Amino acid sequence: MASANKVFKGTATWYEDADTYWKSVPSSVDGMLGGLQVVHTPDIRDSLLFLTKLQTNHTLRTNYACDCGAGIGRVSKHFLLRRFNTVDLVEQNGEFLREAAEYLQSERSEGRVGDMFDVGLQAFTPVQARYDVVWCQWVLSHLTDDDLVAFFKRCTTGLAPGGFICVKENVAGTSYVVDSEDSSVTRSASVFESLFQKSGLSIIEKQTQTDFPDGLFEVKMWALQPK
Repeated sequence: MASANKVFKGTATWYEDADTYWKSVPSSVDGMLGGLQVVHTPDIRDSLLFLTKLQTNHTLRTNYACDCGAGIGRVSKHFLLRRFNTVDLVEQNGEFLREAAEYLQSERSEGRVGDMFDVGLQAFTPVQARYDVVWCQWVLSHLTDDDLVAFFKRCTTGLAPGGFICVKENVAGTSYVVDSEDSSVTRSASVFESLFQKSGLSIIEKQTQTDFPDGLFEVKMWALQPK
């Protein structure tokens, strides 16, 4: 586990700087993936396999999911809406959400896109007992450690009975790797798992992403439930 006295606190303008960065990013799949569209297919494939594991080995229901840090809805459209009846989106960039409304137009017309929350995760409080899965992918790097723990605790109240918080994030070889350009921090797997424990969450399943290009951070998935 990570050292208990090492905590990432960010900077005084941590969230403002991240917001400024993302306002410069195109509202497209290419923009959401940082120009690495090559990762899209293996990303979706392994996420689906991970969800299948939760359905096969555990009591996962597929009524309602929440896509945290949804961007334009890439993960919602190609992954979550293939398995869940309804998906809410949480995204602090209003331009991305407007693009998501278009990108998910057919799913919205079917009534399968629920609420679209224009808010950062540091301020998001889910509807109580709504979600079978709260899916967090490539977004938690923008939260400080304290805000991440607080977010997880709020998400716990938003889980339906038997629900899961799922995390899919880059992991570093050292405790913290800070990127000042986009105001993000990549954590090691041990730091993540220490923060899960601090949040009162147990690891139910975990899996490593496969078939990404060389030179990228390793990506891990965790399925978590309250202790």
